[in-house]
Amino acid sequence: RLAVVGGNLTAENLKTIAEVADKYGDGHVHLTSRQSVEIPFIKLDDIDAVKEDLAKGGCKPGVCGPRVRTITSCQGNQICPSGNIDTYDIAKKLDERYFARELPHKFKFGVTGCQNNCLKAEENDVGIKGATKVQWKEDACISCGVCVKACRTGAITLEDNKIKVDESKCNYCGRCVKACPTDAWDAKSGYLVSFGGLFGNRIHKGEEILPVIESEEDLFRVTDAAIQFFDDNANPSERFRFTIERVGEDKFIEKMKEAYHG
Repeated sequence: RLAVVGGNLTAENLKTIAEVADKYGDGHVHLTSRQSVEIPFIKLDDIDAVKEDLAKGGCKPGVCGPRVRTITSCQGNQICPSGNIDTYDIAKKLDERYFARELPHKFKFGVTGCQNNCLKAEENDVGIKGATKVQWKEDACISCGVCVKACRTGAITLEDNKIKVDESKCNYCGRCVKACPTDAWDAKSGYLVSFGGLFGNRIHKGEEILPVIESEEDLFRVTDAAIQFFDDNANPSERFRFTIERVGEDKFIEKMKEAYHG
């Protein structure tokens, strides 16, 4: 199994993987559910040679077992017009920070660019979703109503040529900003973080317990706190969600809020 961050591989990587699969495997590879590549039927005696050949093409082995796994991501705002954040950049930084860290059980991060949620952030132990906080600029608005139609949650209304945003309904998707023909919104990108997702023998949607996080520094302080809570409190072979439930959701939320507020 190879280490593939955010699902991205170069042409050089692909050539090398193909050569290794032909030389040491049976000529095929498997694309895993977490955006990685597995080369089946490698013989144990060939492992060192395989690692050397992979390294020549910029590839390295991934991990399994009780540690931080491959960081997955969608394509984000560098490719997708719906994206609110550079997901691949965040995935690389998470990988540099945590990849293969030893823990009581496996731990998964996933990064998705917007509320379309192509990466399904809430399936992960920690999911990160791109968000856009908005503020209406009255002087630039022509009251066309395009933002009202673009909003999927009914958070935006137009009355007497005035835009109102119901904060309780806004899901920070940023569609109003992207639809506006006159740039009548101040927009700031941020991160919605969910915790404790499970999609295996038991299914639990990861929960968002914090407001939108507005800086990378604050984001990584929160992810540091979450993974440390797991490391400090988990029993061997216990997933993050079960640790939160056993130790107490109130205690976990308190720790996350402390990290959020710095």
